Amino acid sequence: MFILSIVKDKIPIHPSQFGLPPEQALINELNKKYANRVLHDVGLCICVFDVAEVGEGTVRYGDGFLWYTVVFRLTVFRPFPAEIILAKVKSSDEDGIQLSVGFFEDMWIPLVHLPQPCAFDPNERAYFWLPSSEATSTHELLDSPEAERLYIDQGEIVRVRVERDEFCDDGPGPPKATEGVLISGQVEARRLPYTVSCSIAEQGLGPIAWWKASEATMDEG
Repeated sequence: MFILSIVKDKIPIHPSQFGLPPEQALINELNKKYANRVLHDVGLCICVFDVAEVGEGTVRYGDGFLWYTVVFRLTVFRPFPAEIILAKVKSSDEDGIQLSVGFFEDMWIPLVHLPQPCAFDPNERAYFWLPSSEATSTHELLDSPEAERLYIDQGEIVRVRVERDEFCDDGPGPPKATEGVLISGQVEARRLPYTVSCSIAEQGLGPIAWWKASEATMDEG
C-alpha cells in the first residue's frame, strides 16, 4: 500500500530557517511542498522518508533564499492491483460505494465489482447482498425480506481487492471553448487527480463481519 519514490527537486530555504540544521530545514520545506499532494503517475505523497543527496547551496540575486538541489525519498500511498486492503465505507449511492482509509477517500467500488445478486436500498442508502437468492432484477431484490439481506452499511470495515488506479491531470484555468464557442455559465467539472477502484465480488471480500459470522457458524457446526 505504501512505496518509496525517489524525487529530485530544487528547494529554497527562507532566511528565517537558517538557524536550523540544513537537513531539518530541507525536510520541513519538502513536506510543505509535497505532503498530502498527488504526484502524477506516482501516488499520494505522505511525507519525506529521508534525504539521499544535497547539492551545494546557492543564493539567487534578489530573493535572499538559499537554494539546494535535493535527491530524497518520499513515502507514497499507491496500492498495487490485486492488493487486499481494509477500508471503511464512507457513503453509498446508485453508482457504487465510496471508501476511506482515513487520509485518502477517493476510493470506490463500482457496481460491476459488487457481489451478485446485489441491489441499492434507497431508504437505507446502502447496498445489500442476497447470497442464496435467484432474483435477477432490482425490483425482485427490493421485494425480498429484510431479514435475509446482508447490508453494507456506512462505517463498516470492508476487505477489498484493488482493481486499478487512475491519474487525471486537469490543468488550471478557465473552461476550454468547444469549436471556438464558450457557453456562458457552463463550467467543466474538475476530475479527481487520483482515484482507486476496488472490488468485493469474491469469496472472503466485503464487510469483515460477514465472514466472522460465517466462521462462527461453521465452528458451531
